[in-house]
Amino acid sequence: MTICVSALYRYPIKSCKGHALQTAVTDARGIAGDRRMMIVDALGEFITQRDLPRLALIEPVMNDDGSMTLRAPGMPPLSFTPSNEGRRLKARVWNDVCDAIDQGNDVAGWLQDFLAAPVRLVRMADDFVRRVDARYARRPSDQTGFADGYPFLLISQASLDDLNARLDSPVPMNRFRPNIVVSGCNAFAEDEWREFRIGDIVFSAVKPCARCSVPAIDQDTAIAGREPIKTLATYRTFGRKVLFGQNLVAANTGVLRVGDAVEIIAKVGSP
Repeated sequence: MTICVSALYRYPIKSCKGHALQTAVTDARGIAGDRRMMIVDALGEFITQRDLPRLALIEPVMNDDGSMTLRAPGMPPLSFTPSNEGRRLKARVWNDVCDAIDQGNDVAGWLQDFLAAPVRLVRMADDFVRRVDARYARRPSDQTGFADGYPFLLISQASLDDLNARLDSPVPMNRFRPNIVVSGCNAFAEDEWREFRIGDIVFSAVKPCARCSVPAIDQDTAIAGREPIKTLATYRTFGRKVLFGQNLVAANTGVLRVGDAVEIIAKVGSP
């Protein structure tokens, strides 16, 4: 059985719509451009779909000239160029306080009109390093952007298929917001992988992904329900957490492509 990459995704703004890629260049923070920006409240605290489900309806489009266009239902498109210049502030994501650059009043006003909340858009400062939890890091240099905690999230298609076979109404992969989807393995085979190679990049699976309420939000309508978390909790609960997918760090940077083979180097429990 050949395991390969079947999909790649990038999420330019944390908790907003992502888009599929055929090729993804990686850097020290993960897929280049992934979750480099984040919506915050007046105190600089991060906001996600857990707080405002309507974030799911905001589509950030990355243009070839380096600009970004924001789209959302009922809103005129707004284009701007993400900048590392401007008002510098402290932005908090979970327990990490990060140096961030405010992206200006025009963007903030557009977001406030759509979300009906006093929010602003920030970009992680280029010279800031947000390190992953030292308990799970493989190297002192392991870092991430504004993702919840790790630079990559991987899920196998077979794991989603297994879940959907248990649901009355199947859910798409976008409920779980992965960066890398792989096919050609058994359901939850990714739980057993400790180290593997895709292309020239060597990954380590460092921590199962504990799921919050976001997978219960329909990414096309922003309507929250109970599934698939209710069903996942019946067979994927470990301790008090529902786990689905694997958080990764990478030993090096490179290029990922849909169709790339996945070479398992070491499994959990192997020497």
